[in-house]
Amino acid sequence: MTDSRDLLRLIRERVPHPASARELAQVLRIPREERTAFKRELKALVQSGELLQIRGNRFGLPEKMDLVVGRLNTNPGGFGFVVPEQVPDGERQDIYIAASNLTEAMHGDRVVARVERKTPKGLEGRIIRILERSQATLVGRYEMDDAGLGYVVPFDRRVLTDVHVPTGQSSSAEPGEMVLVEITRWPTATRGPVGRVAEVLGSIDEPGVDTQIIIRKYNLPDAHSEESVEEARRLGTTVKDRDIRGRTDFRPITTVTIDGEHARDFDDAITIERLANGNFWLGVHIADVSHYVKEGSALDEEAFERGTSVYFTERAVHMFPSELATGLCSLNPHVDRLVQSCLMEIDRRGNVVRYEMHDGVINSNARMTYTAVNAILTEHDPATTEQYRDLVPMFEQMHELFAILYQRRRRRGSIDFDLPEAEVVLSEYGQIEAINPSERNVAHRLIEEFMLLANETVAAHLVEHDVPSLHRVHEAPDVKKVLDFDAFVTTLGYGLSGGSTPRPKDFQKLIDRIRGTPEERPIAALMLRTMQKAKYDAASLGHFGLAAEHYTHFTSPIRRYPDLVVHRSLRESRQGKMARARREDLEEELPDVARHTSEMERRANEAERELLQWKKVRFMADKVGDEFDAYITGVAPYGLFVELIEHYVEGMVHVSSMADDYYRFVEQLHIMRGENTKKVYRLGDKVRVQVVRVDMERRQVDLGVVEILESVRREERPRGVIRSKTKPKKEERRAKRPGRRERMGKKASGGRRGRR
Repeated sequence: MTDSRDLLRLIRERVPHPASARELAQVLRIPREERTAFKRELKALVQSGELLQIRGNRFGLPEKMDLVVGRLNTNPGGFGFVVPEQVPDGERQDIYIAASNLTEAMHGDRVVARVERKTPKGLEGRIIRILERSQATLVGRYEMDDAGLGYVVPFDRRVLTDVHVPTGQSSSAEPGEMVLVEITRWPTATRGPVGRVAEVLGSIDEPGVDTQIIIRKYNLPDAHSEESVEEARRLGTTVKDRDIRGRTDFRPITTVTIDGEHARDFDDAITIERLANGNFWLGVHIADVSHYVKEGSALDEEAFERGTSVYFTERAVHMFPSELATGLCSLNPHVDRLVQSCLMEIDRRGNVVRYEMHDGVINSNARMTYTAVNAILTEHDPATTEQYRDLVPMFEQMHELFAILYQRRRRRGSIDFDLPEAEVVLSEYGQIEAINPSERNVAHRLIEEFMLLANETVAAHLVEHDVPSLHRVHEAPDVKKVLDFDAFVTTLGYGLSGGSTPRPKDFQKLIDRIRGTPEERPIAALMLRTMQKAKYDAASLGHFGLAAEHYTHFTSPIRRYPDLVVHRSLRESRQGKMARARREDLEEELPDVARHTSEMERRANEAERELLQWKKVRFMADKVGDEFDAYITGVAPYGLFVELIEHYVEGMVHVSSMADDYYRFVEQLHIMRGENTKKVYRLGDKVRVQVVRVDMERRQVDLGVVEILESVRREERPRGVIRSKTKPKKEERRAKRPGRRERMGKKASGGRRGRR
């Protein structure tokens, strides 16, 4: 026995029933001198939930006792679901927990649930133990009852009980103010939680309070610790001569960064030239954060805990202090900066025929914006072209290489949704003044293409050199989800090739077919839900969406912790064979790093999404009674989800507001059908809606349908009936083929138009 992993494996193999620590030691033949370490590992397994301690001080495997360890997700309706851990996504079954069986558990807690019933709808159970509380603080609205007793109404509606605040523990909060409450006593079966107000955030309508609420709700660390800030300051503001020694000097080569107008941290720069053989020599230079941030330092520990920077509409919560993020590690123009560089020779087919990895130093010649580069390449703006005339040939080479790389990725079947996104315009008070479409221009796309190629090349290099690292993986979609998706798109007149195991290019072909149609956004959204979620992993499992055998994140170490890990691995790969002890340490640590950083990424995404939705709801507050055109983006038993075309705001048409009939949800077809009128609302329909109510408490826009403007009505096929893709017989094809006279007639009347 060497660690808890080995111990768990031995218990599964050799111990057929729950046993005491003494019995386990005897059965597993643990030497006496190792029994202290054995008990420590046993305790670690109990804390992780992989072993459970039950009556009689015995230890058993949860899966052998119909017990499940997972996170509790509660619903404002009072019930909840336990999401099991360590189960493949395709096999996961959430356990329904009725309100009476939640006991003292709260939303987000890590719990042990007992499965008590298997029903046609799924598993049902009860919470029997809380392993870990989700967080010790909650954000909410402070109120007082008629007796003068204080309590906090949680902002997160999934927290199902108010928090009592004893007299003298309110920090002078006024009723109606938003506060952060620290829980001092957890709930029991007979009473709710008790807490004290730790911070008063202010009125919910004050500028900036909404962002502070979301930061507190998701427990995002905002201010950096004094230790990490001091550590960053000690590194200085300029690159020192001793740091440059031994590095490849790219300063004589013309180098640029290309980012958004409002970007403040620049972690990637580009060099490019054409070689004598006609190939391109592309250099992707990434800020060498790993040179400054050492493993185990205060900066490293804090960056690991954060996992990623979080970008809100008016501000960011950075992974590193500004001294690094926008200072020493940012590839600002006209100053020396340390980089890790991936240089690639790319042929006319877009293949990397040779590459080099370097510790380098650059001095960026220009800080370019996407707008300026697009003005040069697409709009051919004379003023911008003249302003950057020395760099224009470089941008033209980039444009040419982009087209080659993009076509290469298309040929292999990489999935590219390329849907327009919303860009918000904020007032000085942080409120949305306008929401406009923000489509990626050619400058966005060429930088993205270069970063994708560098990530692939680095990932393949790490795999080839057998260096433990983190990989960005995206596994193939679950078979059942694929079949459900195919059955649905068939009802709209489309089909997904590849049967139950389609290739990425099969999805891309469907995207090409629906591009520009009313159903494009809803089908794309459903396709995304059909896919697995991308995540980090210590193994290279490939990236389905990109149709890439190996992929990692190398290009943003200022913003993402996994990129910093990859930089360290890359440097070690260039320093000769890795020591055995170092390899063993990495192989043990990296799976946990992958899990943690994947969770932090999900947390950041959810926080960004919720704050943006909240601001959009506020933007609609003065538009009650107004009418807008919209597309139906989702259909559920309780109503229709629609997105306003003009403002990219999502709202809800509740089934109870559809008063002209009794409507029933047909799950297989994703439609809502009237029982008497037979009127049908389906995914992708264009409708006219009216804003009925803006509910700030639930942060939801309630809408009513005025009329259907455009239906995507297709032949309705029952679930599982897939359109035949077999070719017609030869005789049938011959019978349908036009004769020579007909063909000549079509040609004479301009029939060539049909060749597109």
